[in-house]
Amino acid sequence: MVAGHLREKRGIYHMVLSYIDENGKRATPTKSTGLPVKGNKKRAEAMLNDWRKSEEIALEKRKASGSLKKPDPSKEILFTQFMLEWLEMMRNSVEVTTFAAYSMGIKSKINPYFDKRFPALTLSQLTPKHIQDYYTWEMNVNNVSANTVIHRHANIRKALQYAFKTGLIDINPADRVERPKKVKYVGSTYNDKELEELFAATKGDLLELPIMLAAFYGLRRSEVLGLRWDAIDFDKKTITIRHTVTQTNLDGKSVIIEKDRTKTKSSYRTLPLVKPFEDALLRKREEQEQNRKLCGRSYDKSHLDYINLNEIGKLITPGFLTQHFPIVLERNGMRKIRFHDLRHSCASLLYAHGVSLKEIQEWLGHSDISTTSNIYTHLDYSSKVASANAILSLLGPTEENAALQPEEVHTDVPVAV
Repeated sequence: MVAGHLREKRGIYHMVLSYIDENGKRATPTKSTGLPVKGNKKRAEAMLNDWRKSEEIALEKRKASGSLKKPDPSKEILFTQFMLEWLEMMRNSVEVTTFAAYSMGIKSKINPYFDKRFPALTLSQLTPKHIQDYYTWEMNVNNVSANTVIHRHANIRKALQYAFKTGLIDINPADRVERPKKVKYVGSTYNDKELEELFAATKGDLLELPIMLAAFYGLRRSEVLGLRWDAIDFDKKTITIRHTVTQTNLDGKSVIIEKDRTKTKSSYRTLPLVKPFEDALLRKREEQEQNRKLCGRSYDKSHLDYINLNEIGKLITPGFLTQHFPIVLERNGMRKIRFHDLRHSCASLLYAHGVSLKEIQEWLGHSDISTTSNIYTHLDYSSKVASANAILSLLGPTEENAALQPEEVHTDVPVAV
């Protein structure tokens, strides 16, 4: 079986094949498509497919001539080398953030483990036990969470599935591995009083507006930092969520990713611009204009269209926001929560004020109401209390049958979305 993938080199697509030749040795011939990367991916893929098929036919003819020797295991591709080749193949097939996660897991965690313990392990020699032992080692020695191991498993299984489909291995050993059970993260929320204290404490702070946007509008971190002035319509009094800013580590460097799209189609939404936010945004715009005049040539003009900038015009990064938020809480003696928990606090307060789950779904930008109900299972508790009280009323007004109180609702939040 002949496998193949595209590789970018100096702005041109190159084709790379991988197979065991008639002498039992691994062959990895390359050929340029001559096509520029931009706008030519489908044409390059078609050329790759044609070349791969022709090479398969040629290989079969050589096999039929009786020149094929029994493969020499020592010449087979190493498991860790295969993982690197698969990773490179995925570079142009997935989002940058996804590729960065793959790269981090493979280069920093998976490959170092196998290179140290099984340096000569080939792809065909890899067994389910090798993989299972790796997961056990990560959890027992490195204290890695079950959820992290599940992500690593997804990387390994996807790579090995490609090897299986292209005939490099007969089975996918990752399919025979027991994954650890996923653990749901239990977060916290702020009540209305705590949010008031937070707003007062961060008055004038660089994070004042990001905190307000997350707590009132329930915006994700990427949506808060991706907010630009063209998303604000001061005439129609609307704020549109359509651009995001994320951050990832790629090849040892921190990379800021600006995208003209949201997490899902439903995350693209338009919300009402209420008076307090309109005033805050107008103050922010005036403040940016003053900072630009004061800094002169030192002011960073590369992000003038963004709202959340620091005093010299630089974009507030996701990393800074995540690091600075707990410092703000500690400095003001407030209970520790994550920045993302402000989004959960928003949902809890909306529900407490009679907003339905369907309306909360649309406000937060969830693609499906089941997502909302699964995340905020505690919100349904109030309706269950009402149902219980209705049944209790049938049993008669006794002290033992005293009505349950809605304030008994448990407000922990099980997962983050």
